[in-house]
Amino acid sequence: MIASIRGPVLAAGAGWVVIELGGLGMRVEVPSGRVSAAHPGDELRLHTSLVVREDSLTLFGFASEAELDVFGHLIAVSGVGPRSALGVLSALTPGEIAAAVALDDEKPFRKVSGIGPKTAKLITLSLAGKLAHLSLDGADRVASAAPQDAVAAGVREGLVGLGWSEAEAGQAVQDARDAGAPDESAGLLRAALALLQAGRGGARGSRGAR
Repeated sequence: MIASIRGPVLAAGAGWVVIELGGLGMRVEVPSGRVSAAHPGDELRLHTSLVVREDSLTLFGFASEAELDVFGHLIAVSGVGPRSALGVLSALTPGEIAAAVALDDEKPFRKVSGIGPKTAKLITLSLAGKLAHLSLDGADRVASAAPQDAVAAGVREGLVGLGWSEAEAGQAVQDARDAGAPDESAGLLRAALALLQAGRGGARGSRGAR
């Protein structure tokens, strides 16, 4: 199996790059808008996954081990092929994916082209508990080992990625901590989100009672 590839970029397009390797040009499918933003002549190193089909050998490449890890979990979900998984990673960071799965929120996945409501829900169910090792900012480190300020920053970023404003996210994280929420990403995220949802529900109820 080809675990990684490194070399100068010969060409790049929407969702692909060609990297020179020993005089050969290796085409690698990559998340659109990220790795594919590389320019010819750039030196690039990618973590890769070789997908073997009866009629093809396709190499998929990612800038981080976190992306590669999530890709492997996604293609294991029934109904999610390599192209769909690549589409998810083009639209969402590993941290945003981990946050959505932790919250059982399929809405971010439904925004990805080719992912329908049933498949989006299946992703959250199938990946539950499998991405807890990813910090919410998508860095390749264990979240539970991160300092408290890094955990809080990751949770705030995850909440913003789910549609809350930075001010709302920051206040919710602080309130959750003050209330005794755990200092690890998943627990702090759930506590902060519960406060945000309770506040939004209360606001709707107050308007309806007028």
